[in-house]
Amino acid sequence: MKVLILGATGTFGTALTKELARNTDYELTLFSRHASSFYPNSVHKVMDGDAANIEELKQVVHGQDIVYCAISGDKLPTIANSIIHAMNAEKVERLIFMGAVGIYNEIPEVMDGKDNVEHNPDQVPNRDAVYAIENSGLTYTIFRPGYLRDGDSEDFVLTTKSEAAKGYITTIPSVIKVAMQIMADPSLYAGESISITKDMTSLI
Repeated sequence: MKVLILGATGTFGTALTKELARNTDYELTLFSRHASSFYPNSVHKVMDGDAANIEELKQVVHGQDIVYCAISGDKLPTIANSIIHAMNAEKVERLIFMGAVGIYNEIPEVMDGKDNVEHNPDQVPNRDAVYAIENSGLTYTIFRPGYLRDGDSEDFVLTTKSEAAKGYITTIPSVIKVAMQIMADPSLYAGESISITKDMTSLI
């Protein structure tokens, strides 16, 4: 399976790359602004580029089975639209896209309401990018993690878009576990937006 990781040098992109690289079933393309200096001796395909640039994205999207976007920041809505255009142009359909818990105001106020988009303007790019993906026509899965931390791969609970989130902290290994499940079965969570967090409801 051919997998493109956008944002391959970030905290999560690096962790996902390391996990996927252990399995020879995956042919990886690692893409970020400084990927070549970060992975100087990689056996995988490594490309430097700007994820907001549609033409550059077309080059790396071509022939992929799954695209995983692990990018964050203010430019995320622009990047999301560039991904949509590039994937449609190259007829690649399967996308896993990382947003953030709180973009639907789904964190209970008594738990951590300050991280909902209505209170936190930093969430606006995440919300707008996810909205674009949800209306793209692609076969997507939206991941909505909380604050990423080290921890146990089993320490998580999933909730859907229509449900209240059960936490606002997420272990990196738990997101990787769900990502690997989708890699093994691309139909899993297709068309869904899922939060992946520790269960913190006991703190309410």
